Amino acid sequence: MKYYSLNHNAPKVSFQEAVIQGLASDKGLYFPESITPLPQSFFDGIENLSNEEIAFTAIRQFVGDEIPEKVLKEIIAETLCFDFPVVEVENGIYSLELFHGPTMAFKDVGARFMSRCLGYFNKDKKDSKNTVLVATSGDTGGAVASGFLGVKGVHVIILYPSGKVSDIQERQLTTLGQNIRALEVDGFFDDCQDMVKKAFLDDNLKHHNLTSANSINIARWLPQMFYFFFAYKALKKQNKPLVFSCPSGNFGNICAGIIAKKMGLPVAHFVASTNVNDTVPRFLENGIYDPKPSVATISNAMDVGNPSNFVRIQEMYNNDLEQFKKDFSSFTYNDAETLEAMKSIYKGNGYIAEPHGAVGYLGLKKELVNYPDALGIFLETAHPIKFLDTVEPALGISLPIPTQIESVLNKDKVTTKIKTYEEFKAFLG
Repeated sequence: MKYYSLNHNAPKVSFQEAVIQGLASDKGLYFPESITPLPQSFFDGIENLSNEEIAFTAIRQFVGDEIPEKVLKEIIAETLCFDFPVVEVENGIYSLELFHGPTMAFKDVGARFMSRCLGYFNKDKKDSKNTVLVATSGDTGGAVASGFLGVKGVHVIILYPSGKVSDIQERQLTTLGQNIRALEVDGFFDDCQDMVKKAFLDDNLKHHNLTSANSINIARWLPQMFYFFFAYKALKKQNKPLVFSCPSGNFGNICAGIIAKKMGLPVAHFVASTNVNDTVPRFLENGIYDPKPSVATISNAMDVGNPSNFVRIQEMYNNDLEQFKKDFSSFTYNDAETLEAMKSIYKGNGYIAEPHGAVGYLGLKKELVNYPDALGIFLETAHPIKFLDTVEPALGISLPIPTQIESVLNKDKVTTKIKTYEEFKAFLG
């Protein structure tokens, strides 16, 4: 499999090169040269397959022979060492819980997969080191820190916006030490992401062998397709159309879901549910892609003004907006609506949704009006405990502290504060 830049002005590269480089030399995101549909027999018998078998079949074409089959299966087994339950919240509406991994966020899958791929590619390189840069609006940092902790030949630098991630999220990315360093940026997520992208293109930093662990990296992004196959497996026996709603910030999850659909997964419709950072909903209304600076909300992992992965979605529809709209909707909700949804879900069904899942639920309810015979699935992307300052007062409850979270609460945060790209560059050296 070869990968090409979506800016179409850089050489095609292998899977290994795309993972290590992160971003193409022309600033474009890498995209697979082809997407081959899986055989119908795979979907006919999917309920008889393990999650590991499903994931191997789905990802194999994108890795090719660059990682031996035995090693790839081992990587997948280490990646998927936790559950992905589909929980009925109300009649015909389900939560796909993606928060049962080590950092209790959906990004555990991509971070673990990528770290192990990079570890394999580095296994025979005695002196070579990679520096992984990651910008986070919340959960990415903790997942990457956990996934890459102690990985040979890899240093990780995480940039996060000061005061705009929850306390638990901050502790998950600032307390591990070893090969993990955290930079607290005076700004927003988009500022962090811009610094990372700029560093990739800085000739003076090439000696660091920079790569990214954001969803711009194919090894972080592509494994997110697994979730949609797992949900189909769980609900297949009901023999109804499926509508997926993804709380969307950088649009990696929903982009991976569309990849799964292009591979033959029966999905009737996708909903990108956003908070007030509404670049994509506005684009679907007027056809003008007009990113604006991000606004801080209670669903902070979605506080993205210019979602990187949206260009990949457009590529899959040949930039044809009308074709795109047949498969895709996007709706925006403010904090007040989000809080009201959390209360409504809990009062009506006893289910505890955190702000991101609640936004996904709202978008799903709106779209299901157009699909009365479908089953709806919204993605619950993080455990409610990661937003206890919002969840507990909103629902009037006290959340027990899971083991994964308890382990970081008493550790000291270690960060370096920066304001500018020049300070970031000086830190890298």
